[in-house]
Amino acid sequence: MKGIRQLAEHLDISIGTVSRALNGKPDVNEETRRRVLAAAEELGYVANQSGRSLRQGTTNVIGLMIESSKETVENSDNFFLGLTGGLQSVLARHQLDLIMLPCPSDEDPHEYLKRMVARRVVDAMIISATQRTDKRIDLLSKAKIPFVTLGRSLSGSNYPWIDLDFDGVANSAVDRLVAQGHRRIAISAPSNDINLGFIFLDGYRSALKRHGIPFDPSLVIRVKSSEQGGYQAGHELLLLKERPTAVILIYELMAIGLYRRLMEAGVIPGRNLAVIGFREEPRAKFLQPALTCFRMSLRDLGIDLAETLLAAMPAYSHFYPDGARSKIWPLELVPGESDAFRL
Repeated sequence: MKGIRQLAEHLDISIGTVSRALNGKPDVNEETRRRVLAAAEELGYVANQSGRSLRQGTTNVIGLMIESSKETVENSDNFFLGLTGGLQSVLARHQLDLIMLPCPSDEDPHEYLKRMVARRVVDAMIISATQRTDKRIDLLSKAKIPFVTLGRSLSGSNYPWIDLDFDGVANSAVDRLVAQGHRRIAISAPSNDINLGFIFLDGYRSALKRHGIPFDPSLVIRVKSSEQGGYQAGHELLLLKERPTAVILIYELMAIGLYRRLMEAGVIPGRNLAVIGFREEPRAKFLQPALTCFRMSLRDLGIDLAETLLAAMPAYSHFYPDGARSKIWPLELVPGESDAFRL
């Protein structure tokens, strides 16, 4: 109360009147309100938000939990930057703030989140990189903290999520390559237990089955989702006794590393090997030949993610009566030249 007391003494007005004026209460006349606001600006008074949050039991802050590692820093793309633009455009409607909660790669995400929950850092959570079995979902459900996940999981039963259409991407890519005569089609898959990798692989297998192509485990290249992982994937493809004629990538920046390794070996994407990337990414748009990949609006995804979360929060659910539902986010194929190689 030290700051507000000084402001009240400066104006010779009671602390209660100053507080009501600052908070826009209707029982303060306009002249007094103007005096209080002008003096607050003149003296540089800033309300103690942490104290107010304790009294109200809210922080007015939404947390976005992401993975943080040397690899993600070195291979940073515009995914979360584009996503947060959409998130903040919605949260700003309700005077809510967004903070990033980067979980170090050497820490258990469940333990990291437990600490955030115990400290009451945020009112609600958005969690990404969902695992096949993700204890964070059960933790937030039991703690009764509103949340939405960017990605599905086998954990939990009734919670809102939005997931990219990894199954649709795998099926669309396989269909396109088979139509061009390819039968030996490789894919890159994550080297960890992130659930999107399982969904992507299941879609790939079902697409092969539809076309009567037997599944070959040697064509599933498990590497890190990074530029370095793309380079490693290219290296492993070149070592195969019977090389594939096409490859589908699960992460956008992998194409940069893959192109580099293939060209070192004299294998030209689009001429000697068909390549389909995942998401259209600015850093990969200068690749030659132009990468065939998939397009989506990150801003729109962020907007939908924020509205889905707010629909699950009692204080805001009436603004979004149809929002608290799970959905698969579509991606649109953008033809390039990297898969021009036909059989």
